[in-house]
Amino acid sequence: MLSLFAFLSYPLLFVRAAVTRDFPWANLLLFLIAMALMVWGLRRAFAPDRAHPLPSKIGGGVLATLSLIVLAFFIFTVFVWARLMPASHGAPQVGQQAPDLTLTDTNGKTVTLAELLSSPVGANTAAATDRSAIPPKGVLLIFYRGYW
Repeated sequence: MLSLFAFLSYPLLFVRAAVTRDFPWANLLLFLIAMALMVWGLRRAFAPDRAHPLPSKIGGGVLATLSLIVLAFFIFTVFVWARLMPASHGAPQVGQQAPDLTLTDTNGKTVTLAELLSSPVGANTAAATDRSAIPPKGVLLIFYRGYW
């Protein structure tokens, strides 16, 4: 059960935080605990003093195999399959100028990137000074996730 929780908790819980999304250390810790419990359970199942050794050996072996399959699938999914995504060759690189785009600001007004780069900083505010007449060197775009 702990192996299954470790597998399902990554996409449902831990992927939301960058500290556990970038490297799934919490899930690997859960898998480590699950594997330690599995070894302990197998040692108990194969102990010579068991009253009914066959059912415990079969059940322990089946559950251990399923736990190892879940762990192998998790490792393949997170460390191999996720890295097989194609590279985004068309994405802007660091230091490269972004292509001109048109977006809607928080007030619902349509704004283009070229317009933001050409208009002086603070030109639309009442407190504009001589220093604010200098066009900006860059633009910071913040994207808010919508409700979909």
